[in-house]
Amino acid sequence: MSPFDAARPADSYGQASMIEGAFVVAMEVDGERLTSVELSQRLERWGARGKGLVAFLIGGAEGIPNALSARADLRLSLSSFTFPHRLARVMLLEQLYRSMTLQRGEPYAREE
Repeated sequence: MSPFDAARPADSYGQASMIEGAFVVAMEVDGERLTSVELSQRLERWGARGKGLVAFLIGGAEGIPNALSARADLRLSLSSFTFPHRLARVMLLEQLYRSMTLQRGEPYAREE
């Protein structure tokens, strides 16, 4: 499966969508809340494990199927608000970019 295939809605793949060897993070409204700095630190740890793969699951209008969510290694929340899955992708991508700039000490991230 290519990284682009992983962006398909979870219910179109069911449990087969899990990427073998990846640390799987389900993005859910009631998941754990992290700061940008905490996410950056965790991404660094997750990337150092096994194959160094991290997969993020974002559900569609009905969320992530329970069976798929249960198999995730971690459940994270972007916000208490509900967002369309396409917007959630952009928000997650921005946080991943911010995490990489934090790890490199670049000025984009204004975290202390």
